[in-house]
Amino acid sequence: MKIITRANYLNRIIELNGTPDIKIITGIRRSGKSKLMQAYTEYLKNHVLNINIIFIDFMDLEFEEIKEYHALHAYVEEHYQEGKTNYLFIDEVQMCPKFELAVNSLHSKGKYDIYVTGSNAFLLSADLATLFTGRYIEIHVFPFSFTEYCQYYDEIDDKEKLFDEYVLRGGLAGSYPYRTEKDRTNYIKEVYETIVTRDLVQKYSLPDTLVLQRLSEFLMDNISNLTSPNKVSQMLTKNNAATNHVTVGRYIKYLCNAFVFYDIKRYDIRGKKYLESTEKFYLCDTGIRYAILGSRNMDYGRVYENIVCIELLRRGYDVYVGKLYQKEIDFVAQKGGEKIYIQVSDNISAQETLIRECSPLLQVRDAYPKMIIARTKHPVYSYEGIQIFDIADWLLS
Repeated sequence: MKIITRANYLNRIIELNGTPDIKIITGIRRSGKSKLMQAYTEYLKNHVLNINIIFIDFMDLEFEEIKEYHALHAYVEEHYQEGKTNYLFIDEVQMCPKFELAVNSLHSKGKYDIYVTGSNAFLLSADLATLFTGRYIEIHVFPFSFTEYCQYYDEIDDKEKLFDEYVLRGGLAGSYPYRTEKDRTNYIKEVYETIVTRDLVQKYSLPDTLVLQRLSEFLMDNISNLTSPNKVSQMLTKNNAATNHVTVGRYIKYLCNAFVFYDIKRYDIRGKKYLESTEKFYLCDTGIRYAILGSRNMDYGRVYENIVCIELLRRGYDVYVGKLYQKEIDFVAQKGGEKIYIQVSDNISAQETLIRECSPLLQVRDAYPKMIIARTKHPVYSYEGIQIFDIADWLLS
């Protein structure tokens, strides 16, 4: 399999080199967490002198005998080297029950620079503060971006062809080596089903997977639509998956905790407050939607909106859906003092479509940038002060 250096993530870890925090690498299954850790160890070997790297991969049978937290602790201490900078890497840490007791104890000694990865369902962002009593920093890894997809297929010069493929194949790079569409989608299906029907069921001791599966497929089919647990529970019950809004709300939280979906809250721009009644949910990777649902209800405008949302999160923005009077702005993205108002569309070649997409943005009276991201296939241009970007170009910018 071809290996792509994920420079943004690697540089982020390099920035944290030597800090006293436990570095936790999180992300959906097969998003590249283990490869990132391996790339960082190679960087250390080539750039840092007088180091001792202790690397434990619990998927490797070599470490079968230390899948117990006392044994893990003892193994690390035995491999400590005085007078060197000691780096500790633990991959698939959840395979050692009560791993947090060993990691916290080792961290408290102040002798190790510690890095940990684990299954997305067992190393949740929501659980980190409980698991790790010392300071920690989370490095969240997303599936491949369009830029990384183009790097992987660097022998292809046709940007438009690459983008059309990326929309359907997505960013789970483990599927790329397969030669047929069937094998690629089967790989993605297996990753998805492992998370939904095994990881989450095991994590939360769920009695029945039917509601969880139907709920997940409903959210995939309704990306970018406003969603409430009450509305979803009524729909599922009507379609022979009886449930209630409390269960649906809980299951949605589980899916988001496992990074299958990201919940984007609505924000009243004029009133400057969050709106709690409904949210939008975006899938971590559009390749999963195509693998599970096929081309059913393939609304490209909403799929593009999903891709833009994940890219904004990947670039470190806080993202919410903007409400202004009776109109909606797809995304308001903030990072520090930066703010951008964004509309996403498929085809805006018709004048009435362009005017419709611009209308909510033109009602915003502040001076922050406003843009439309669409499938224009043209260089960036401006309309009434709003920048119009081709989505492929924007993703590569």
